Amino acid sequence: MEKQEIHSKRLDTFPIRSLKRENLGNQVFEQVKEMIVKGKIPTGKRMIESEIAESMGISRTPVREAVHKLEAEGLLKPLPKGGYVVRGLDISDIEETFEIRSILESFAGYLAANRYGDEEILPLEEKIEEFQRSLDRNNLKELARINTEFHELLYALSRSQRLIKMIYNLRDEIYFLRKIILNSVDMARLSNKDHREIIKAIKKREAKKVERLVRDHILRGKEFVINEIRKGNVSINHHSF
Repeated sequence: MEKQEIHSKRLDTFPIRSLKRENLGNQVFEQVKEMIVKGKIPTGKRMIESEIAESMGISRTPVREAVHKLEAEGLLKPLPKGGYVVRGLDISDIEETFEIRSILESFAGYLAANRYGDEEILPLEEKIEEFQRSLDRNNLKELARINTEFHELLYALSRSQRLIKMIYNLRDEIYFLRKIILNSVDMARLSNKDHREIIKAIKKREAKKVERLVRDHILRGKEFVINEIRKGNVSINHHSF
């Protein structure tokens, strides 16, 4: 597939990966969303469609499509005089994300306990051990990635593509919050302990217990993040999903 390279004087502001000619709107959406989630485009940054299009070397049509999707997801909000601004987080956003996640993922765990194949447990157990090795080496930067991979393997055992898609719609928000949780050694240890308990219950096909363990695991994370924000250990004024 022929590629269209991004070119701009503002490459420090917008993504610099090349874009394929197909589905430009989706590609712009994914790249700008990633930049927002990772804090490369900060809260309060004004976003103007024409400037994004020029920066990325493309027409305004796919940018307009992407911006509307970003607005629908709550990542951007329109300004009265035109353009958009990157929306910041507040505690209610965080609470809602955790609560929705607790419902969706606990149901995925319930389904997983009923539907998994014996050979499918090994990759989850390997992720638990990989997480433990990184924790033992105090390599906290790797924990969010490994933890995410564990949870995605767990979702897959549910065999519910619709449910998995709904969870994945929160993927970026979850990853942002997961990094806060796993920056604490104590929370990281507790997280892996929870994962061991979840796997033990799945093996016994104790679906209701798995559902409860997953829900408790996620809501404990919510309490930790909210407390860290209230204590001033985490600032949400300069971060966004």
